[in-house]
Amino acid sequence: MTHQDSTSQLPSISFKSNHCEKSFLESLHHFGFAALDDHPLDMTLVRKIYRTWNEFFESEIKYQFEVDPDNHDGYFSTQNAESAKGFTDKDFKEYYHYYPWGRCPEQLRDDIQEYYAQAQAFSITLLKWIDQFSPTNIKQHFSQSLPSMINDSSSSLLRILRYPPIGKNLQVKRAAPHEDINLLTILPAADGPGLQILDKQGNWLSAQNQENQVLVNTGDMLQEVSRGYYPSTTHRVATPAGPEKSKARMSLPLFLHPRANVILSERYTAKAYLEERLAELNSVQELTQTPL
Repeated sequence: MTHQDSTSQLPSISFKSNHCEKSFLESLHHFGFAALDDHPLDMTLVRKIYRTWNEFFESEIKYQFEVDPDNHDGYFSTQNAESAKGFTDKDFKEYYHYYPWGRCPEQLRDDIQEYYAQAQAFSITLLKWIDQFSPTNIKQHFSQSLPSMINDSSSSLLRILRYPPIGKNLQVKRAAPHEDINLLTILPAADGPGLQILDKQGNWLSAQNQENQVLVNTGDMLQEVSRGYYPSTTHRVATPAGPEKSKARMSLPLFLHPRANVILSERYTAKAYLEERLAELNSVQELTQTPL
């Protein structure tokens, strides 16, 4: 049984501090999440993306970019949204899947390309830290360096995500409890509260959502690569009460995926692992989280 809910005990780590690398790894090991301040991502750009893409989601233009069934890029309506593993109801959200090679509204392309490049470079730094500072008995299992696993991957995905306002009498989940399938997720602060993390005692911890902070969390694939040393932690986006319920919420996760042929463990390649996990999910649309 889980309990409701307390303030997150995630330590805030300055990207510029001494021993930042080791503090980052300790947080990933203990929580499956790390909260970084003073990082190189342009949060002014992130807030601009939230504003301009919210306008996109409120317009009819989005229907010109409905998800491509072959390339899996584009717009997902609330009717096409995914369901979390173990849940039949769809999450109440709409989103756009951006890949550097994919479609994008022209007036929004420059900003999203710039952010993607920043976040990708930032993620390489973090993966290098995991490579360098993980315990020897853990990193000896890595089939190759973690940065090289995502090198030339066409599957890493930037999701521009909008949780619509919730009507007074509507009972929905913004995002049911779930884990991320991928290697590592880069998550700049959303423009509203709601993210909660399940701790080892079964308590839901509310992330503080500091506006210039970035959260990084372990995905299932890094858990597999590290033999569980870095846990893929269950998290959700809670449905707010009060005035926040009538407000939209924007978020911008970058899901880092290895190339399909990367060996995660003796049991799985990235392709085999992804296919097994996707087969467990309720929504066929989840197959579009990343193409192989």
